[in-house]
Amino acid sequence: MRELIEKRFEKFLSDLETIVNIDSGSGYIPGLEAVSTFFRDRFAKIGWKTTHHAFDSGKVPCLEVANKSHVASDSGFDLLFIGHMDTVFGQGTAGARPFTRDEKRAYGPGVCDMKGGLVTMLHVAEILQQTGLNDDIAIAMAFNSDEEIGSRHSRPWYEDLAVKSRCVFVFEPWRTTGERILHRKGGGNFDVFCHGKAAHAGAAPEDGANAVMELAHQILAVRELDRPDLGTSVNVTVIEGGTADNVIPDYAKASVDVRIADANDAARIEEGFQALDHTIHNPGVRLEVNGGINRPPMAPSEKTTQYWKQIADIGESIGIEMTLTTTGGCSDGNYTAALGIPTIDAMGVRGGCAHSEDEYIELDSIVPNVHLMCEIVKAFAAGRIS
Repeated sequence: MRELIEKRFEKFLSDLETIVNIDSGSGYIPGLEAVSTFFRDRFAKIGWKTTHHAFDSGKVPCLEVANKSHVASDSGFDLLFIGHMDTVFGQGTAGARPFTRDEKRAYGPGVCDMKGGLVTMLHVAEILQQTGLNDDIAIAMAFNSDEEIGSRHSRPWYEDLAVKSRCVFVFEPWRTTGERILHRKGGGNFDVFCHGKAAHAGAAPEDGANAVMELAHQILAVRELDRPDLGTSVNVTVIEGGTADNVIPDYAKASVDVRIADANDAARIEEGFQALDHTIHNPGVRLEVNGGINRPPMAPSEKTTQYWKQIADIGESIGIEMTLTTTGGCSDGNYTAALGIPTIDAMGVRGGCAHSEDEYIELDSIVPNVHLMCEIVKAFAAGRIS
């Protein structure tokens, strides 16, 4: 099988170049539809069933794929593969900074997070079909397009697929240090708004209510919710307010990123934000708080740990060092793990610098990773992972 995968290496890179060079930032429907169409057509060629979904009035196009062994059955799936088509990059990025490669790495917007993972899903399916390994296992794949903005609209759909599955694999990037992921922090976002009253900053400042000054106090209060000892981080990431240097500002806003390692800390955080308006430092300012914790922590269940040990043995047997790490970054695996479904994350290509101009994948990870996934599927089909 390894030889077959090696022969597909250049095809893998060609496919990756095609989709990296399509702008598909969250909410950019033409690009997301183009990526979805690319995969739909390729899966249709090998006889896999494809279903197009258009959530949020068409703003979130998604692709559902199932192999032939499941077409006539409603009993569920052995495996669910999840990957997201959206990136964090705006329209025009692919044109300005298209796919490139050198001897060791490939670069481009979304190449690591997570278009490399999407192409891995496709090539695993094509190899399974070509070798007949597809016949004795039921596989579903979910390609969503709102992961980078919280998966609000696609989540119910792929959660429904997950509860019908024995195990979920998420194709986020494999860490540059070699680790896969069974544990991620949960998290959420809050917006703190201060509404004051405008006035002339020189002639009549006493007639105003300074929203920016109030926000400064509230930012300090927000920082008090930070608890590194509990694995909780609370960081103000974006602030805005004011209109001119001679006007008392009547509006200010702070966006706050929150990450939690322990699900039990979610209530403390949410209560803390809702209590902010109990202390207003500038009379005449009204406080408003929106948001919440929207991703539970991803924690391995006993079954997940059992599966991982068997999967790690497979990886080691083909020369891959199988290690684990914990990360503060979230993925769709947070949701499936919270349902109690065994979830193995970071099964995409190895890479780094995600969400930046330097994003890359390491070329020497492609063949071993595709090989690993094919061997994992073989083991599930043969009952060697249970």
